[in-house]
Amino acid sequence: MKLIMFGTREDEKEAALSWAEKNNVEVTFNPGPLTLENVHLLAEYDGLSTSQTAPFEDDIYEQIAAQGIKQVAQRSAGFDMFNLEKATAHNLIISNVPSYSPNAIAEYAVTAAMNIIRNTEKIQNKVKQHDFTWNKSIISKEMRSMTVAIIGTGRIGTIAAQIFNGFGAEVIGYDLYPNEKAKAFLTYTDSLEEAIEKADLISIHMPLTKENTYMFDKSLFAKMKDGVFIVNTARGKIVNTKDLLDALNSGKVAAAALDTYENETPYFPKDFSDKSVEDDVLLELIQREDVLISQHITFYTETAVMNLVEGGLDSAKQVIETGSCDNRVN
Repeated sequence: MKLIMFGTREDEKEAALSWAEKNNVEVTFNPGPLTLENVHLLAEYDGLSTSQTAPFEDDIYEQIAAQGIKQVAQRSAGFDMFNLEKATAHNLIISNVPSYSPNAIAEYAVTAAMNIIRNTEKIQNKVKQHDFTWNKSIISKEMRSMTVAIIGTGRIGTIAAQIFNGFGAEVIGYDLYPNEKAKAFLTYTDSLEEAIEKADLISIHMPLTKENTYMFDKSLFAKMKDGVFIVNTARGKIVNTKDLLDALNSGKVAAAALDTYENETPYFPKDFSDKSVEDDVLLELIQREDVLISQHITFYTETAVMNLVEGGLDSAKQVIETGSCDNRVN
């Protein structure tokens, strides 16, 4: 069996080679994404794994199938970059890795929350300017004094709730489908509005859907407490960024920690140190002292990388051998 990994990073190769040896499978690395320009390479392989960030081109599904390929194994939990209807129409099984390390993301969310409520960036900026004074602009809150709302209580949200609970916060949560395990660490509210109205800090852990695209907009921000803190480690398009900036400017939102941005695809995870960033909204987020922004990196731990690589390759192999896989999403 021969598999090809598109979008392969250096940090993935050790795990992939170890998996290949254990499974007696030949794995080839390609550093670039799968596109119409290189789809012909699939003719030499039985299956593929990819780490797609930009949406697939509409015509590529037919071309993948034409090479005799039956599946596309995405190395992430998110799969909104695929047109599932087109994939299904061409008998392609799309799979993801739904649980590669929820701890990694939950831990980062809480770390980011602690940074913004303790004014870490403001404090560091003052120290760099040799201003060692104490003043009201950098006084902070204690987590145990806060009500934290977890929006989305799946694996990641539940672990985040557990950690926030450990700090002594009052943790509430909302999800269309309540999680019994989460009830040990939070109290469910009857509606999203009730959760965000009560919260001092809101941590978002939902997958992106048509229904929740730009859910966090000016109308929802208006219902929040003044001086609320926002953490988004889920998907950028859940939050209307311009409305968030307005809420920051008005003081409705005290600070935000964002690991994802609605128009991140041209930039994350790429090196623009010697290039110009043309996105004015992204530039404002980066420059603001009340925003902690990172490059969609919450998952990025040694454990998570290994699980993502193995999960993608396992799914590709499973489809080839059985005609389906446990983690198919279409």
